[in-house]
Amino acid sequence: MDHEQRKAHALAMGGEKKLAQRKAAGILNARERMALLFDNGQFHEAGLFATSERPEHREKTPADAKVVGFGQIGGRNGAAVSNDLTVMGASSSTVNGRKIAYAKDIATRNGMPLVFLGESSGGRIPDNMGARGMGASAWDAHQYVRTRETPWASAVLGPCFGSSAWYTCLADFAVMRKGGTLAVASPKVTSKAIGQDISEEELGGWQMHQQYSGLIDQVVDTDEEAIEAIRTFLSYMPSNANEAPPTVGARAPATAPAKLNELVPVDRARVYNMARVIEAVVDGGSFFEMKRKFAPNLLTGLARIDGRSVGIIANNPMQKGGAVDYDACDKAISFIVLCDSFHIPIVMLVDQPGFLVGLQGERRGMPGKIMSNIQALQMASVPKISVVLRKTYGAAFVNMGGGRNSDEFALWDRAEVSFMDPGIAVGIALGVDHEKEPERYEALKAQLNADSSPYEIAGMFSAQAVIQPHETRDYIASSLAIHTRAISGGKGKRLLSVWPYR
Repeated sequence: MDHEQRKAHALAMGGEKKLAQRKAAGILNARERMALLFDNGQFHEAGLFATSERPEHREKTPADAKVVGFGQIGGRNGAAVSNDLTVMGASSSTVNGRKIAYAKDIATRNGMPLVFLGESSGGRIPDNMGARGMGASAWDAHQYVRTRETPWASAVLGPCFGSSAWYTCLADFAVMRKGGTLAVASPKVTSKAIGQDISEEELGGWQMHQQYSGLIDQVVDTDEEAIEAIRTFLSYMPSNANEAPPTVGARAPATAPAKLNELVPVDRARVYNMARVIEAVVDGGSFFEMKRKFAPNLLTGLARIDGRSVGIIANNPMQKGGAVDYDACDKAISFIVLCDSFHIPIVMLVDQPGFLVGLQGERRGMPGKIMSNIQALQMASVPKISVVLRKTYGAAFVNMGGGRNSDEFALWDRAEVSFMDPGIAVGIALGVDHEKEPERYEALKAQLNADSSPYEIAGMFSAQAVIQPHETRDYIASSLAIHTRAISGGKGKRLLSVWPYR
């Protein structure tokens, strides 16, 4: 074949029939995904003429099942690897492993984000069989170690086994299309190993990951939505860890800050929608929520305040009363690590009744996870602003920014801070029963309520301010303007950049 024939063969991927089947199913192919990711569909490809090292596979492995390219994403340089399932199931081989390594190296050395568009059947057989297969460079463990020099994003757009799963778990942001699967090995291999039939959805479907594993940040319906989510995520990120996050034009919040007094009931027993509170604090339409269905008692997401990227961590009273449990700690940790690695200030909106205690949490090692959460927050060197809306009780006070775990710790003028709810404390700590001694109970409760006043903690300067609800956005914006880390160019120390993943 001459050059043009070789080029056409490589661009044809797995052939017309396989591509037509994908089109009929409404699923983009590897090159269509790359064109959608990069501005104007243009990218500089590396490895178009790569093929399998095995002579018998060379003609049927165009680009060796991985498309690698570089181009503009939102006007900034970026790199991407797109798996081509039409070519040998996008299985991992020695050659396409080199292509991925090249993409990572170029992205790191030139300070650009890296995107993985995942869809793979796992390791290629027979390439990986035998001692020589296991000794090949495709199994170099260094490929699965990173210190977050640049942001990584990954999409699960079909079956993702083996390296596609690994790179999804290594990414800073992972989005999954419904119908995709993320697992260590395929259902066929897993069923054989455990001696029982198991479906792809049970093994690693979107519902499982969205609610239980916490490995996926967002779930979408289409390839197009997944790629748009990645582009949006990267818009909050610096291109690399040597830069501060980008600033865009400021927008007014979607909900007027003056409505905060109405949105948050004074009665601690009444729930409310914390998402509405966030809308009254951040720039309109900027809240990009992550892990919505995983640990929904804690909300996390990227946003902007006066055009500046921030990370939001907020208790959600609509779920478990906003109490902090094992999964909430886990969710907070991964988000704090993301923010600290890429110089994104953290804003905490606090309304929590303490830790959710119980047998299940203790069996999972809740005390250890609490300590990891505190460690991550304490080590995070980005600006941390914490505002208590109604209450902060118990040791979780520290997990949500109290105890000098934030640069600015403020409370609404009606907030409470104590070791536990005063009503509970009267019964448990003081042993007074509400039914038997109602007058004494109410008197002691009133006394403890007074001791829980925000002015008490502000009086000893363990809080920097007491504010009224409508002042919240302005207070946070003013605090962020002060805590700029200007001496280091708006960057933190990145102490969490080597924290283990997900």
